[in-house]
Amino acid sequence: MKLTPFKNESLANFSLGEHREKMIEALKKVRSELGKNYGLHTADESPSKPSPAIASVNPADPDEVIGYVPAANKAEAEKALSTVFEGAASWKQTPADQRIALLIKLAEWMRLRRYELSAWMVYEVGKNWREADADVCEAIDFCEYYAREMNRLSSPRITQMVSGESDQLVYFPKGVSVVIAPWNFPLAILTGMTVASLVTGNTVILKPAEQSPVIGSKLAQGLHAVGFPKSSFYFLPGTGEEIGPLLVSDPRVDLIAFTGSAEVGLSIIESAAHKPQPRQRGVKKVIAEMGGKNALIIDEDADIDEAITGAVHSAFGFQGQKCSALSRLIVHEKIYDIFVKRFVEATSSLRLGNPANPEYQVGPVVDQEAQKRIDRTAIEAEARSKLLFKAKEVPTKGYYVAPRVFEVESIEDPLFQKEIFGPVVAVKKVKDLDEAFRAANSVPYALTGGLYSRSPSHIERAKNEFEVGNLYINRAITGATVERHPFGGFKMSGIGSKAGGPDYLLQFLEPRTISENTVRRGFAAAAS
Repeated sequence: MKLTPFKNESLANFSLGEHREKMIEALKKVRSELGKNYGLHTADESPSKPSPAIASVNPADPDEVIGYVPAANKAEAEKALSTVFEGAASWKQTPADQRIALLIKLAEWMRLRRYELSAWMVYEVGKNWREADADVCEAIDFCEYYAREMNRLSSPRITQMVSGESDQLVYFPKGVSVVIAPWNFPLAILTGMTVASLVTGNTVILKPAEQSPVIGSKLAQGLHAVGFPKSSFYFLPGTGEEIGPLLVSDPRVDLIAFTGSAEVGLSIIESAAHKPQPRQRGVKKVIAEMGGKNALIIDEDADIDEAITGAVHSAFGFQGQKCSALSRLIVHEKIYDIFVKRFVEATSSLRLGNPANPEYQVGPVVDQEAQKRIDRTAIEAEARSKLLFKAKEVPTKGYYVAPRVFEVESIEDPLFQKEIFGPVVAVKKVKDLDEAFRAANSVPYALTGGLYSRSPSHIERAKNEFEVGNLYINRAITGATVERHPFGGFKMSGIGSKAGGPDYLLQFLEPRTISENTVRRGFAAAAS
């Protein structure tokens, strides 16, 4: 199939009146559609509220219901498994060109609804305009990039040219995949894992996060609208406790693609590795991206202006609710005082408020459980660590958390070691680069990290010694872009190859070698 070279989707520029007007109109349109009911499978809208239902609410205004989706039970999960298991035989026989074409159509479907999809994220998970737009762009990029990657992989590879023998390496789908997605990139990550499954010929169950089921329903509607067969996918919202273990342990499932906490990810890996059950066809494949405790090192010769900008954006973009977010600042003692003073000043300039209003940089955290957990962690930290900053003006309506900056003495401090997933930063003073790398590598995670330095030798050391999957030099440590920054870590940050990279689709495929002796005596007659 002939495709143009991959090109990342351009972000909206909200300094332009045209882009602002489109977003304002989309927010109005989506607001008029809040409170609707959605179904299972293709996520069709329904006249009646499902029972039992997940009521998705606006974290900036919990009285506002975004929509109602079914809370699937075990019987409905069984129906979903049966649907995609039975559909796997026909879907894997669908020519790769047709599957690729459907991804291109899905990308275009998203482009036409770009601002509306962004608006749904503003309301359902509290992303501001820029963060929501970037999420949609990444979803589009996954469709376009994986379409081209499958186009590359779908042609048999000649492994060796030997007279009298034909040798090929070809790829086949694994079978049935279960996608368990997070709420923090509710469209991009759900789309990426889902379309990777589908374009490689696997059928898929889409389980969105409980906090973002309506955005998940929009993806399911898109899949149905562009022509993916009903037997190739199944939209199955529900609580992880109710249906998660059943989906992961079912012998018909060949692959689980998960993004979320290390606790849940490790339980999925453990379940998938249990003794095979009757009817299980093979060893289950698990792809798990499980978060991070990410550090940014500020070297003694760093450009402080650039470092401040990158650090604030990395720490407080989307309220620190990114697996790549900065939560540990490691600063050389020679510039510690001036850097920390300016970092605190920059943080204090951030305004908290409803993300539907673009004047606010920091919105709410995703739900009340997150709000209580982050506040409790911060209060406990105040008893042992020096509080350098805590925002004073915090909205009382909605799930808002005051951004905080702490100074820690020891790298063993829980604030320095444990993932918080919120707008809380621990700052540590170090005497040299050796101590900086020891501190940075002291955690069980290895996802993202960065260094601000003007020293070529120090930059080279970071490339060799900083244990992270995505290392950023003299720039923010969030905002990975498909193809440019294939994303994923190691240690307790996950297993599997990097999303948005050239190895990702290989995880959804089984390679087979076919060797044929071509020195034969005649051909059999064609069957009548």
